[in-house]
Amino acid sequence: MHKSATGGGISRDICMPCRYLHYPSRNSTNTDGVLIDVSRLHEPVRGVLAHYKAPTTPDVSTGIENAVRNVLEIAALPPSDVSSVSVGTTAFINAVLEADARRLAKVAVVRLCGPYTRQCPPFIDFPRRLRALTEGHVGYVDGGFEIDGREILPLVERQVIAQCAVIKEKGLKNIVLSGIYSPLDNDGKHEYAARAIIERELGPSVNVVCSRDIGQVGLLERENAAILNASILMFAQRTIRGFQRAIRALKLACPLFLTQNDGTLTTAAAAARLPIRTFASGPTNSMRGAAFLAGLDDDTKAGEQRKSTIVVDVGGTTSDVGVLLPSGFPRQAASFIEVGGVRTNFAMADVQSIALGGGSLVRVVEADPATGKGMRVTVGPESVGHNITRDAKVFGGKALTASDLIVASGRAELGDKAKVADVSAEVVTLGMQRIQKLLEAIVDKMKTSPEDITVLLVGGGSIVSPDMLAGVGEIIRPPFFGVANAVGAAMAKVAGEVDTIEYLAGRDVHAVVEEIKVRAIAKAIASGADPATTKIVEVINLPVQYVTNEATRIIVKAAGDLAPQSIASLEDDALTSEADETAEITEGEKALEDAAGAVEDAAAVDSAVDIDTYKPTILANRTWRLSETDLAWIAEGCGVLGTGGGGSPYPPFLMAREALRSGKEIIVVDPDYVSDKAMFCRCSFMGSPSVSSERLQGGNEIPASVRALTQFLGVSDFEGTISEEIGGGNGMEPMLVAAEMGKSVLDCDLMGRAYPNMWQTLPGAYDIPNGLWPCAIADGVGNTLVLPTARNSRAVEDILRLVTTEMGSSSGVSMAPLDKSTCVKYGVPNSVSQAWRIGRAIALCRKHNELKRIPQAILELQNGACLFVGKIIDVQRVVRKGFTWGEVTIAPLQEEEEEDGTSFTLPVRPDDKLVIPFQNENIYAYVLSANGEKKVHTAVPDLIAVLDSQNGAALGTPDYRYGLRVTVMALAGHPSWTTTPQGLASGGPTAFGLDDVPFTPIASYKTPESVIKQY
Repeated sequence: MHKSATGGGISRDICMPCRYLHYPSRNSTNTDGVLIDVSRLHEPVRGVLAHYKAPTTPDVSTGIENAVRNVLEIAALPPSDVSSVSVGTTAFINAVLEADARRLAKVAVVRLCGPYTRQCPPFIDFPRRLRALTEGHVGYVDGGFEIDGREILPLVERQVIAQCAVIKEKGLKNIVLSGIYSPLDNDGKHEYAARAIIERELGPSVNVVCSRDIGQVGLLERENAAILNASILMFAQRTIRGFQRAIRALKLACPLFLTQNDGTLTTAAAAARLPIRTFASGPTNSMRGAAFLAGLDDDTKAGEQRKSTIVVDVGGTTSDVGVLLPSGFPRQAASFIEVGGVRTNFAMADVQSIALGGGSLVRVVEADPATGKGMRVTVGPESVGHNITRDAKVFGGKALTASDLIVASGRAELGDKAKVADVSAEVVTLGMQRIQKLLEAIVDKMKTSPEDITVLLVGGGSIVSPDMLAGVGEIIRPPFFGVANAVGAAMAKVAGEVDTIEYLAGRDVHAVVEEIKVRAIAKAIASGADPATTKIVEVINLPVQYVTNEATRIIVKAAGDLAPQSIASLEDDALTSEADETAEITEGEKALEDAAGAVEDAAAVDSAVDIDTYKPTILANRTWRLSETDLAWIAEGCGVLGTGGGGSPYPPFLMAREALRSGKEIIVVDPDYVSDKAMFCRCSFMGSPSVSSERLQGGNEIPASVRALTQFLGVSDFEGTISEEIGGGNGMEPMLVAAEMGKSVLDCDLMGRAYPNMWQTLPGAYDIPNGLWPCAIADGVGNTLVLPTARNSRAVEDILRLVTTEMGSSSGVSMAPLDKSTCVKYGVPNSVSQAWRIGRAIALCRKHNELKRIPQAILELQNGACLFVGKIIDVQRVVRKGFTWGEVTIAPLQEEEEEDGTSFTLPVRPDDKLVIPFQNENIYAYVLSANGEKKVHTAVPDLIAVLDSQNGAALGTPDYRYGLRVTVMALAGHPSWTTTPQGLASGGPTAFGLDDVPFTPIASYKTPESVIKQY
């Protein structure tokens, strides 16, 4: 496969305002180079004058030097004509993936957060080995912003100076500044101001990385990306100096550029400061190069509406598949991506890979007359890789590969066809069918609509693809497809992006967007884009949920060609000097020595748990002390019980795990072993999930509301905590409060699932005394409100939602404590146990590779049905009054897409579809027939869970997207919801204004079994 590790491009001024471009692309076998005459782009060969493959060398600079030298010789161009060089590399990301101690340095992280985020400290979700290599210091200072741009607290200079003293004492040189909502700090009040203080105190020898320069909204993921960036800074500087040495050796007196993840260019000096932006430029370059070679970037085709295009880059072992948007830039990955096991949110192309390439091994399973099964042929995942010219049959080897099948079929000339004459026609046919199905499946997965799409095939292994694929309108194999990666880098553009949150109440949204467009264009031009070619290529509006002031996240991107006149002014020598080389290498070696013991300790602590034999820890007093394994399973189960809403359980899971690792305990108690009069505080968070991902809780929000409420009520003490809703992230919040306050957690909740409104709890539904009021909310920085009374249950929601918005759209909520007997009567006992069992069932199925058994395993725990197995073909969303309303449409899998053992209970025809309307949570499900007939099969209060069929994880409604293979389950709701007028009025279809939607229980409710009683 064409895997780019290092490459570059050269531009040359000639008499006309155009230039030559060259780019070498380094993979495990070759470094590719290409030369393009930009004045001849509209010719059939797209201006490609020469291309060359040089053997890859152990050091990156020599291979690049060889490729550049040879291409210049082929084109007979003197070095003096070259005006710029661009390079693409994955060397930096490899250092992270390999957790290479010689290349990673320890990092100091200083958060600008005031009292927030303490429960979720930096490095919290790093794999143990990587954390041991990179964690150097963690500090907190005042600062940070609310979602509306208000300061949480002002930056305090003396606090920053105090952190500098600690960092200096520890001898750390790489520092990350991470502030709450720092991407909105366009005036540089916090992160940039703190950077200036640090550089003044510690001098120019330190590298200071501001998180706002790295990623977007999502503090933990943005901070993680900044940490990785800081850790590889010194290695990146050494590598880029190697590129510069290669350029100087060729007597090229021109600046150096690097290609970025989004297909744009940056200067070498900027890349040395932000190397993480170049982590995944290889796939992006392939996509943009393919589009360029196919002529899809031609702006002269007026009137033709551009459409999204899928690029399939087939190599020797794998195929990378990505989507080019009509803007010509790749579709970005989801809200977060994992790099080396670390969640990050820096810009990276959405690329999926499958184990199919020219070197993929072909295996034949002969027909079995006893079972009646015919011959089967598999292709991959094993591959001969770069040894194809040694091992493939057409080259005299013994391995039957995908390339051999293509040659035997007569569709390509490669090696000696006579050497595959013994391959039967049946094997060739079945093998080609398997290749076709693999490609069709991955293309369909990447599509965003069912319409046929154009596919561009590139890469040396692309000869294995058939000429027709289902769901594909046209397959294009552009010229020079083997060097598409190099061409893409050579033709990279310069971009500017503005990502901000604006409040649109009383404002003209079009005027707001137009002002942001002007800023984006100015940003692109300042980065070196030609004003004459710079234009807006992307505008995204994302309304923020659960807020009442029309907050909207707006992302605008502008891009243009590199302006020749700006090249000289863009480049600078702001790289670490050559004299630092020895110091950096020494530090890397020292890091390796220091990390050895830490890694051994981590391995001992991180010993694998045998989940087949695992038993929870039940203490002598009949209480349950949670372990990290227990927490992981409970979080998984909370996701399923969240029915698409409730917020992500992942952040509170990390915080609870961190509490255990810091020596705290989380104790769960069985309702049957607790006094009827024991009082339990009700804990939850209210607000927008968008805020909870940025203003991470500090640990004092809910306790502050608890203290205010208990003081108001005259309650001196309480036994423990209980969740308002077990579904989603709120299912785990009581565990955090209990750990902080030294209390227990009742194995019970007051909902049994997740609902969008505060009045949709059982105490609220039955209007019991103290059901919804008095209550209190707090923001953790001194603002607390106690609500003694309310007009009715819905007024509580309205008042608290409004105050929460003023508190930054996130608040800790505590309702009036209830005694144990009331919790049980108006709650769902053993719901923590049920979440644990669901998570355990999913984990066991994953371990034994029985993903298709997950629905059955869940149905053994709660009655219900597996309604539907299919793929999402449409998602509609709209934000109204702070809630996300919409519906997801799911179609049955085609016969060739189905897997053995997959079944569901609804009788459906091939053209039937399952539709699930939702308001944050899934509300009901109906089958839509081709003739327009609708038949409702399940509705709230029963639980409707949508699982990812490929891993069994529950999907939240924000995760729904076209192409996902999903399994839809309905689980019986608690009788307090399903069998009484009060329950149905508050939790049934009529509570959502759906008077015409009937409710018929999917099954009888099965009382969950207590973990404490069983073990």
